[in-house]
Amino acid sequence: MSRRPRILVINPNSNETVTEGLRQAVQPLARADGPEIVCETLREGPAGIETQEHADSVTIPLRRRIEAVNDVDAFVIACYSDPGIHVAREGTSRPVFGIAECGVLTALTRAERFGVIAIRARSIPRHIRYLRQMALMDRFAGERPLEMSVAESATGEKTLERMIAIGRELTEIDGAGAIVMGCAGMARHRKPLEQALGVPVIDPTQAAVAMAIGTVAVQ
Repeated sequence: MSRRPRILVINPNSNETVTEGLRQAVQPLARADGPEIVCETLREGPAGIETQEHADSVTIPLRRRIEAVNDVDAFVIACYSDPGIHVAREGTSRPVFGIAECGVLTALTRAERFGVIAIRARSIPRHIRYLRQMALMDRFAGERPLEMSVAESATGEKTLERMIAIGRELTEIDGAGAIVMGCAGMARHRKPLEQALGVPVIDPTQAAVAMAIGTVAVQ
């Protein structure tokens, strides 16, 4: 009997609330006859990845975790900075998906220009460096911050209200035709945000897991 394919979604911060949000976000993608989708927390990670130092600190722990797993067919690094993605890819022959890369590429299929909602202003230069490396600045409308922590974005009562306000600035002022949520902790807000804004809103973890499912299906 052949083994059921498995996709491992790794939350690089140590916040279990964020990981639970990831589980809920990918649940609509789960099928009885499809790959098993498992979400786990990187215990060595900081409470939230909000700075370059935070992102750099999880690079080697992610690599070690991915190297240690033998029963997984694809990995998803569930942080919008895609920390450690290149060194992780060096450590395995199996595909490793970063949610920022997948989220942005998905947005490009839905609109000519996309905008990003960040958790904090200090995250934006790090995200823009990545977009510049991907040569996508011509289709980047802008990025605006919530000025909330990762934990607040996952559980805060006023998070959605703030996301709607920032999303309207991105669409009405910056000209974004699609919105990418720039933090895994925002996952539960995707659907109501899309309904409020009237434009496609991309949850990057869903985008990455969808790509992973397509990849393991044809392996």
